[in-house]
Amino acid sequence: MNKFLKEFKDRGFFYQCTNEKELSQLLDKESIKAYIGFDCTAESLHVGSLLQIMCLRLLQKNGHRPIVLLGGGTTRIGDPSGKDKTRKILEEEEIEKNIKNIQNILKKFLDNDNPKTKPIFLNNYSWLKNLNYISFLRDIGRHFTINKMLTFESVKTRLDREQSLSYMEFNYMILQAYDFLELNKNENCVLQIGGSDQWGNIVNGVELIKRYSNNQCYGLTTPLITLASGAKMGKTENGAIWLDKKFLSAYDYWQFWRNIDDRDVIKFLKIFTDIEIKDIEKIKNNDINDLKILLANKTTAMLHGEKAAEESENIAKEAFSTTNSGSNLPSVQVTIKNLDKKINIVDLIILSKLENSKSEIRRLISGNAIKINNTLISDEKLIINKQLFKENFLKLSIGKKRHVKIELI
Repeated sequence: MNKFLKEFKDRGFFYQCTNEKELSQLLDKESIKAYIGFDCTAESLHVGSLLQIMCLRLLQKNGHRPIVLLGGGTTRIGDPSGKDKTRKILEEEEIEKNIKNIQNILKKFLDNDNPKTKPIFLNNYSWLKNLNYISFLRDIGRHFTINKMLTFESVKTRLDREQSLSYMEFNYMILQAYDFLELNKNENCVLQIGGSDQWGNIVNGVELIKRYSNNQCYGLTTPLITLASGAKMGKTENGAIWLDKKFLSAYDYWQFWRNIDDRDVIKFLKIFTDIEIKDIEKIKNNDINDLKILLANKTTAMLHGEKAAEESENIAKEAFSTTNSGSNLPSVQVTIKNLDKKINIVDLIILSKLENSKSEIRRLISGNAIKINNTLISDEKLIINKQLFKENFLKLSIGKKRHVKIELI
C-alpha cells in the first residue's frame, strides 16, 4: 500500500475511497494535488475541522501539494449535509472577513515555505460568480439526474423528516462537483478529501469529471470523530472549541485536550498530533495523565506555538496547586462598583463565565465543588467583599479542572 494511504489508515483518518488500488498506484508514481474545502460560515474554524487540517499536513509530509478551497461562493448557498434546516445567509462582507481569518488559521498549521508542497489557497467565488445559468444547465446540469440526487443522505434525510429543503440548497452538490471539475482543469487536482457526510458530493465530482473530460479522479473520506461520551467533536457544554485565540485562549484550548476522556487519549494522539505511530505504540501504556499532558502540549504548540503550550502547562500546574494563589491564571476583571452592589458567589461565577446557569451553580455549591482561594464555599448567598481579594485578585475554582483569576479594578 502507498505510504500516504497506509499512514492515513494507521492514524484513523480513513473511511471510504473511490478506486483505492488505482489511487495507491498513482501516489506511488508521482506527487499529486489534492483539495479539501472549508465553508466560511463563521469567523473561525473549531476542532471539528481539525481532522481535515491534519489530512492537509499529512499530504505535505508525503510530498503532495494541498489545495485549500475556501467556499466564498458555496457559503452563499449553504451545504445541507448534516443540517436539518437552511443555514443563515451571510452578508458578502462577513463572508470575506471569515475567509481571511480562516486562511490565517490554516497557515499556522501548514508548511508555507516549501515551494513543492506549499498550500494553494483558492476561493470558489472567483469562478462561481460569473456562471451563466443557461450555459451551466446545458454543460453541467445535464450530467445530473434528479433520481440520483434524491438518494443522497443530505437530501433524503431532510425529505424523510418532512423538513424544507430549498432549491438553492439542492443545487449545492452540483456546485461542489463543479468545483472539483474546475480544480482538475486549472490546477490538475486529482483527489478530493472530505468528511464522511461529503461522500455523495465527492462521488458526484469524480463522475462529473469523468463524463466531462474523461479524466480519472478520486475521492477519499474521513470518519466522523466523536468523543468517548458520544458528543460531537468540537462542541462542549461551554461552547465550541475555536481555533482562534480571539474566541478561545491558548490556555483553554490546552485544557480541552488535557481533560479529554481517558478512552480517547491514544486515538487522539494518533489523529491530532504528528507523533509517529511507532512512538505512540511505545508509550501507550504510560501514565494516562502524562499522556494527556503530552496531547495537550502537542496540539497547543501546533496552533499557538511552543511557548504558549509551555505557559499553559505551567498555569495548569499552578491552578491545581493548593498552595499557589493562581496569579498566572486566565483572568476576568470585576470593578469595585460591582462589589458595591453586594454581588454574591453565584453572581461572581456568572461574571467569570465558568458557568451560566444559576441552578447549576447552586447544585455545584451544595456538592462542594466551588472554591475561592482554595477554600471550599458552602454558602450560596456568600457576599463577595474586598477582603477576599489578595493583591487585588482572587482564585475561583469549580471542581479540579476549571479555574480563573478574578481581578479587582
